[in-house]
Amino acid sequence: MASLNVGNLGEYLREQRRAAQLSLRQLADATGVSNPYLSQIERGLRKPSADVLQQVAKALRISAETLYVRAGILDEREREELETRAVILADPSINERQKNVLLQIYDSFRRENGFVPGPDADVHADADDDADGDAGPRKDERPRKDTGPRKGDDAGADAAEDQDPHS
Repeated sequence: MASLNVGNLGEYLREQRRAAQLSLRQLADATGVSNPYLSQIERGLRKPSADVLQQVAKALRISAETLYVRAGILDEREREELETRAVILADPSINERQKNVLLQIYDSFRRENGFVPGPDADVHADADDDADGDAGPRKDERPRKDTGPRKGDDAGADAAEDQDPHS
């Protein structure tokens, strides 16, 4: 079998496995992937799927995104974006609404700098907007400046008449 061009994925996996002090057989048991298949990946003879890489990353306690980049599944920018999102979403010190707001701000800065938000950009943005009723304007709405009563707005006109301008 000819060696496939999968970067230095196999070498990297071997280093990570050895650093974790796991034999190939132990890694196979931990991942549910056969020993011979893992050996072929390490030698650069097989290109693993994203699912296999996910299982290997989990067993080695390393970033799956790093493996995806080394295997040519993700480019470096996508990996950095995914890792940033993962850190925000995993932070236990902030609540879901705050996480959503941070992700929206992150996306707006990326758009401003010419990057298109990634595939998961909108997954969490609307999920909890109505959960606590205090999520603020939706991302597709602009906040309305209150400029007083509008034509045809009787409730606003009544409220403006009831207020003392000198208070």
